[in-house]
Amino acid sequence: METTVQTLEELLDSLTVEGELYEKLPNRAVRCFACGHRCVIKEGRRGICKVRYNEGGVLRVPYGYVAALQCDPTEKKPFFHILPGSDTLTFGMLGCDFHCGYCQNWLTSQALRDKSAGVQPLRVTPQQLVALAKRYGAKLVGSSYNEPLITSEWAVAVFKEAQKAGLRCVYISNGNLTKEVLEYLRPHLVGYKIDLKSMRDKNYRQLGGVLQNTLDGIKMVYESGLWLEVVTLVVPGWNDSDEELWDAARYLASISPDIPWHVTAFHKDYKMTDPDNTDARTLIRAAEIGQEAGLHYVYAGNLPGMVGNYENTYCPQCGELLIARYGYQILMDKLSGVGHCPTCHTPIPGIWS
Repeated sequence: METTVQTLEELLDSLTVEGELYEKLPNRAVRCFACGHRCVIKEGRRGICKVRYNEGGVLRVPYGYVAALQCDPTEKKPFFHILPGSDTLTFGMLGCDFHCGYCQNWLTSQALRDKSAGVQPLRVTPQQLVALAKRYGAKLVGSSYNEPLITSEWAVAVFKEAQKAGLRCVYISNGNLTKEVLEYLRPHLVGYKIDLKSMRDKNYRQLGGVLQNTLDGIKMVYESGLWLEVVTLVVPGWNDSDEELWDAARYLASISPDIPWHVTAFHKDYKMTDPDNTDARTLIRAAEIGQEAGLHYVYAGNLPGMVGNYENTYCPQCGELLIARYGYQILMDKLSGVGHCPTCHTPIPGIWS
């Protein structure tokens, strides 16, 4: 008896519903609004992300599974100004609108693009994910690992259930968003983390993106009233010049000096194995530039105990130590439930209760 083996593409196509972030065009084409590419997808074709596709003039989108799932510290996302010491149940799917050569999550993000990528999806319901979050004592639910923008319909289904259970929801994203997708997500989120990967459009094109889309995304998220934190992975020889770091810091400060900026260490991964791993000295230099540019909250990440005071939160007015950290561990916290400096009473922006 012959048995047919289902390909990953066929399996993922079976785990879809009609999308909500698109418009129909003539000749059964569709335009997708899930990310900044705004793909026009002809019948029978796929978007750049590979997981949103046109079937008979209808946009089919991922739904009803996870490909990565973990409950871990909110600081790992990283959010340093949202509920310190809490855990976030974080889920991801498959596919991405970028193809970053250093992606640490390439097994999920590059599915259907790289033959070496792809993991078996786990069918699950929003109710099961929320029950798991409650069981583990998570305070938040987040979408990450692959690019959540391209699976926003599923994320919103999960977030609606999470909100009913009293949980808060966050996005961990590359920021290649559209006005339409932000309006769609906004009622269900409290926080949004964006990767500002470079301040050079040439670098963004290498990754499959456009710098201006991400810059606009940062501004849109901030103006929407969501809590925003920005991360720059500092890659030696690629985006670590003083000039480029100054450009990033000045841009963020021009929107608001209260946006936390995390500068984090690159390590060799996936296809990018030529640059050296980022050392602590480089991260400290980047953090000092952020402070000199006027940012109030600059953090040097993922080298615990090696970056001095740049793991901690200080009052920008009087310099009081407000939160002491070692990696993702909270050593001391004067902000939770209070939200202001106990010495000078300066309000510290974030979500503290």
